[in-house]
Amino acid sequence: MPTPPPERPQTAALTPELRPELKPAGLEPGRPRPDRSASWADWGDEVDKPPFKTLTREEARVLAAKNPAVSPWRVVAAQAAVGGVTAALAWLVMGESSYFWSALYGAVTVVVPGALMARGMTSRLSSLSPGVSAVSFMSWELVKIGVSVALLVGAPRLVPHLSWPALLVALVLCIKVYWVALAWRGRKTTS
Repeated sequence: MPTPPPERPQTAALTPELRPELKPAGLEPGRPRPDRSASWADWGDEVDKPPFKTLTREEARVLAAKNPAVSPWRVVAAQAAVGGVTAALAWLVMGESSYFWSALYGAVTVVVPGALMARGMTSRLSSLSPGVSAVSFMSWELVKIGVSVALLVGAPRLVPHLSWPALLVALVLCIKVYWVALAWRGRKTTS
């Protein structure tokens, strides 16, 4: 005869009545209840929110100078350089040209779609308005993903003696250049 499963301990429901620490701020007796579309995190935040301040032209210029934009072409060039170095190291360490071509193809699967997106995002059309810019970004991101997937699917047919580990190492290293680009934001450029 099978033994019955152990009983689960009873826990209190997670409601404000049973767990006072979950009671939303500002929900005292006699105070009107906030509208139901607001979440509990939003209740009682009227005091916590800092006032909105419109920046002057000079303040906006100073803020933009503190947070300079990184050129997407600079990122693509850095990815190509990292891919080339990775491919050369793969050839030197492994001693076979198939590792070089596999790593180089891994870099191509990041650099080519990134260059397509950079081209699309720096066109005049994408800077017409914020709405057009958002749609342009999403469209070019879809193109980027599609080209990357197509390149990866075609890798076994295009690269003789493909080494997936070499391809993936180069791909990952090139993708990580985006994180390095965040560090570049704080630096001043002399161009």
